[in-house]
Amino acid sequence: MPVTYLELENFKSYAGLQRIGPFHDFTCVVGPNGAGKSNLMDAISFILGVQSRDLRSQQMKDLVFRPPGQVTAAAARKLKASATLIYEDPYNDNREMRFTRTISAAGVGEYKVDGSAVSYKEYEDALGEIGVLIKARNFLVFQGDVESIARKTPKQLVEMFENISGSAEMATEEYSEALKAKEEAEKQTVFLHNKLRGFKTERRGLKEQKEEAERFNAALQKKADVQTDFFLWQLYHIHRDIQEREETTDDLKTEQEEANEAEAEKAAALRDAKKQASTVRRQGTKAEKNRVKIASEVDKLQPSAIKSTEEIKKLKKQVAADEKAVTKVKNQAATHGKTLEDLETEIEDYTETEQQLQEEYEEAKQQAGEGTASLTEEQETEYEKVKEAAAVAAAKPRQALNRANRTLESARAKAASLSAELDEVKTRKEEAAEKVTELSDREAKLTQNMAKTKTDLQGAEKELQEVQKSSQEAQVSKEKIDAELEQINKNLREAKDSRRKGKDEERLQQAIASLKRHFPGVQGRLVDLCRPTQRRFNLSVTVAAGKDMDAIVVDTKTTGFECIRYLREHRIGTATFLPMDTLKVPTPASTDRLRAMCEQDGNSRFRLAVDVIACDDSVRKAVQYAVGNAVVCDDLDSAREICFTSRNRRGGGGGDQARIKAVTLGGAVISKAGTMTGGVTKDDTSRAGRWDDQAMQKLRERKEELEAERAELDNSAGRTTRGGRGGNRREGHASRIEELRNNIGNLRNRSQYARSDLLYTKTKLAEQSSLLSSATKQIEKLEKDLDKAEKAVETANDKVEAAKQQVKDAEEEHFRPFREATGVSDFRQYDEIMGKKREEYQKKRRAVREHLVKLTEKKAYEDKRDFDQPLAKAEKRLKDRKAKLKESEEREEELLEQIADKKASLANAEDDLKEVQEREKEQDGLVRETQKEHSEAQAEQLRIQKAINTETGALERLRGKLHETLQKARVDEVELPLTRGSDDEEDEDEEEESGPAPGSGSQRRKRKGRKRGSNDDNEEDEDEEMEEAASGSGGASSDGRFSNLMSQESNLSTHFSQRDDVKVIKDRKDAGRVDFEQLDRKLRKRLSDRDEKNLRKEFEDQINKLAAQIEGLSPNLRASDQFDTCTERVKESDNEFTDAKTKSRDATTTFNKIRTARAKKFNDAFNHIDEALKTIYTDMTKSSKHPLGGNAYLSLDDSEEPFKGGVKFNAMPPMKRFRDMEQLSGGEKTVAALSLLFAIHSYRPAPFFVMDEVDAALDNVNVLKVCNYIKQRSGDFQCIVISLKDMFYERSQGLIGICRDVGTNASQSLTLDLTKFDKNETSANDSRRVSTASSRKSSASSSRKSSASSSHKRGRSSIADETTTSGRTRETTRSSKRQRGGRKSAAAAASADE
Repeated sequence: MPVTYLELENFKSYAGLQRIGPFHDFTCVVGPNGAGKSNLMDAISFILGVQSRDLRSQQMKDLVFRPPGQVTAAAARKLKASATLIYEDPYNDNREMRFTRTISAAGVGEYKVDGSAVSYKEYEDALGEIGVLIKARNFLVFQGDVESIARKTPKQLVEMFENISGSAEMATEEYSEALKAKEEAEKQTVFLHNKLRGFKTERRGLKEQKEEAERFNAALQKKADVQTDFFLWQLYHIHRDIQEREETTDDLKTEQEEANEAEAEKAAALRDAKKQASTVRRQGTKAEKNRVKIASEVDKLQPSAIKSTEEIKKLKKQVAADEKAVTKVKNQAATHGKTLEDLETEIEDYTETEQQLQEEYEEAKQQAGEGTASLTEEQETEYEKVKEAAAVAAAKPRQALNRANRTLESARAKAASLSAELDEVKTRKEEAAEKVTELSDREAKLTQNMAKTKTDLQGAEKELQEVQKSSQEAQVSKEKIDAELEQINKNLREAKDSRRKGKDEERLQQAIASLKRHFPGVQGRLVDLCRPTQRRFNLSVTVAAGKDMDAIVVDTKTTGFECIRYLREHRIGTATFLPMDTLKVPTPASTDRLRAMCEQDGNSRFRLAVDVIACDDSVRKAVQYAVGNAVVCDDLDSAREICFTSRNRRGGGGGDQARIKAVTLGGAVISKAGTMTGGVTKDDTSRAGRWDDQAMQKLRERKEELEAERAELDNSAGRTTRGGRGGNRREGHASRIEELRNNIGNLRNRSQYARSDLLYTKTKLAEQSSLLSSATKQIEKLEKDLDKAEKAVETANDKVEAAKQQVKDAEEEHFRPFREATGVSDFRQYDEIMGKKREEYQKKRRAVREHLVKLTEKKAYEDKRDFDQPLAKAEKRLKDRKAKLKESEEREEELLEQIADKKASLANAEDDLKEVQEREKEQDGLVRETQKEHSEAQAEQLRIQKAINTETGALERLRGKLHETLQKARVDEVELPLTRGSDDEEDEDEEEESGPAPGSGSQRRKRKGRKRGSNDDNEEDEDEEMEEAASGSGGASSDGRFSNLMSQESNLSTHFSQRDDVKVIKDRKDAGRVDFEQLDRKLRKRLSDRDEKNLRKEFEDQINKLAAQIEGLSPNLRASDQFDTCTERVKESDNEFTDAKTKSRDATTTFNKIRTARAKKFNDAFNHIDEALKTIYTDMTKSSKHPLGGNAYLSLDDSEEPFKGGVKFNAMPPMKRFRDMEQLSGGEKTVAALSLLFAIHSYRPAPFFVMDEVDAALDNVNVLKVCNYIKQRSGDFQCIVISLKDMFYERSQGLIGICRDVGTNASQSLTLDLTKFDKNETSANDSRRVSTASSRKSSASSSRKSSASSSHKRGRSSIADETTTSGRTRETTRSSKRQRGGRKSAAAAASADE
């Protein structure tokens, strides 16, 4: 029993000196709530080094027992407490050790081991020797620790494992130092590497600067040569063109005078010719009037002559007709007798022909009557009469027969008509059926085509809308992009600075970057570290800060000195530094007073400059130093008001405290002294715009994005299709829209045509369907009507037969007596034989008789005819008409004579008119020729004038071009070669033309003095030359440079069209003094406009290219020395970097060793606890129902460095799926946590284990499992448990009862040994204890882990055999009942004693 007794003196609720014990291997502390059980555990924890804050007290003195009642101060000072644990060391022959802690009334504690006072460290080491680890707390479990272990986070579990494994000690000592050394070595290595790289970069830049300086000089020389050639070429051709144009102008003016004289002569000749033409034109008008008068008289006579001629023609025709009529009458009278004879002869011939016909008929009757009886002519006459009588008698029956025949024919016609109509209707039905089928197919096809057309049309319209929308969106996007690009370009143009200044700025930025690399305390320029809150404050902040805005902010004054030394050594330039540690800024009180004053203004016209600047707090002091307490005002009036009016209000402005510095938004300043400064320089504006650099950079980036987007829109606006002869054609939105519109138009036309065709087809189909239906009905009706008609035909046929019989009977009544009289038996047969012959005979006889009648009538007419009277009338009419004809001819002859006379006069008038017209035509030709000559003279005069104007304009342009070229050559400082003696000529010309100019003599004396001066005065001479150039003096330098050929007279207007203008003369003389001998011969040749344009472009491109090349260069003439110095620094830095790398590798190796050792300690503890946890949890969750038990395990987040990650604790009770610990029940968490605690205890086992109500959340089954496990492990370590459950403490070996004394309010203890009630178990425990003690004596302390492992296996087998719930055997149940009965009685007796 490691812990045998506890001795407590005035500790918490234990008054006086109390000895509690003895403690057994498995001891339970029992008692009612509030009796002091937990105080007993606090006492054990207090002895074993647990801090007071974990013992439910705030101070150490709270652990001292306070007796009830009032305690005096002297008695209170004498109060003290102590707690002693008596321990028997099983490894040292059960030597007794006493561990004691005392507490004074003041709360001062003391540690003692075996009665000797020791330090806390010694006390901790003594406990560690017996296996008690204070930091790991491997010896006790407080009330609630079980649940807290289940709720620990992975990081908290790692900390617990580090305390258990001992790796936490390494983390605080060796590991932290090694890690710090490693990080510092790596940081130093990185710093030296960056430093070396910076030196290399600087050396590379210096080398580039050296090469750049060489390229700069070469480019300057080349540019000067090209400019000289360019301007020589221009001046040469301009000067030569001016000379040629002036000569041409003089010649043209001479030609103009001659042309003016010729034009005057031609104008006079033209006037004479026009006068003569006017006279001839008046004569022609008079002749024309005469001709018109005669022609009108002829026209008046002409109708009468024509009328007379027509009348004569008519009379001649009538006379001829009358003559023919007279001749005809005479001929008829002469042939009248012969006509009568012919008529009589013809009558006789026809009479004979009639008789001959009668004879032929009689002969035919005789021939026909040989077989039958024949009729005589009288009998035939009688036969005709009988026949007529029979016809009369049979008239009524024949009418009936005719009606019957008509009815029959009508019925037959109707039947035939119905049959034909039926056939026709059937044919129409077949045609209609075919057409219906055809039209139905056509309708289906049209419907399908219309649907397809509609779909295509919708698709095309949709695509058109999409294309139009895309086109509109693209156009809108392009417009927006173009507008934004225009605005960006405008902003960029407005914000654009000179490239030279940008290079200086870039060089300064490189210098600051170099300072930052070498000196960590350099923060940068103040202008880069702050910015105004609004853009309108840029200028005012720039003016308020002044030069300090370009100063460099550093942390200390020492850093500033080092930076100055660095700049001096590297010859980078000069700079102002603001050390943060020595800057003096305005006091907060003065700043707050001014801020309050500004806030009082209702119009917000005033604000502190420091308040309108945004910056980091680290550089706020530098900003306050730069701008001070300056006030930013809206305008100068507001600045006057706050500077002067407010000063007067404060009492006349006495003292510095009353003075205010004001800066307006426009840049005006009112200083504290009262002086006002206005106006803004270009440099101020430029410096104020530096804050816009970042915005400009964003604008440039935005411009690139917009240009890329614009290019993307241009690319996506069209598509590439194949077209033409295999080539590509670019098709954009417009062409696609046009194509779609054409397609939509075609589809709409097709749809419209198809709709019309479909409507027509439907109409036709309806018609044909109606026709087919009508034909079907009509066929049915016609078939019925045809049946009726056929029946009607049969009925009518019967009626015809009956009517024929009636006619035959009626005729037979009259023919029978005549037949009997003549002996002709069959008149019908007789009619058939003789009927045709008789009819032919009668027909011929009738024709002969009719012709005889005509001849007789004609003969009678000829006999009565008279020819004398018609002949007399015709002769008289002929005579009258001949008389009229003669009169008309005489009248016509008279008219023709008059007309002939008039025509002769008209011919004479026309000849006169023609002659006058010829003269007029000749005169008009002369006028036209004269006019043409005059027009040619005017055209020549105009041509010459135009040529003069053209030459004058060309001369004006050339003179202006010459002036511009000379001016540009002077401005560009182009070196043009001059002829010798040009300086003297220039001076003489100036004196002659303008007289001695003010200061000109002194200037010439200065130039002569410069000629005589030594070379040491070059800089002074250059300054004087600059002064002369600034004052506008002209002239060429003594060395031949064409620097100032002409003066700057920009305010005077120059008339280049005037040849005698002063500037024109001066420009001509200046150009004449240029020496063109150095110009290449090829450049002197005259070129075409195209070649000249190309050559000019080549010169300009070459100059621009060289200018851009020069502009892009920023030479540093001291780069060579700086390069050598930088090379030495690179070598030194390289050596330092090599040493740093070696130190870094050594530090890393040391750290890795310590980290490996720490990880090994952690992993050893983790692996052991993980294996033990799996075994213990499985054993504690086994049962008859779940023989395999549950599963619990630990897992690491980082296996290489486990102490950096976390430890995850998971448990799966039997027959349950995986869940997080938070989702388990309270009992499941407690069992899992206890398993983990037992597993941890098995790694670094303490000789005893104290637990406070760990079974609070367990049910009876789990309590029994835990109890049996502790009981089985009691041989390996001593277990002291505080519990309130009888199932738990009835299985212990001993009980310690805690009770409360009501009188003293102190806790008392009782002890009961339960081993006396179970001898078998006691003997078994004794033997096991003896064997355990002997094994402990024989084994060393290093073998505790293996013994713990074997004890786990032994405990697992014992639990599997003994610890079950209701599945025990009856014998075990009976024995356990007997044991519980005995222990309950003992416990009852103990309670009674208490």
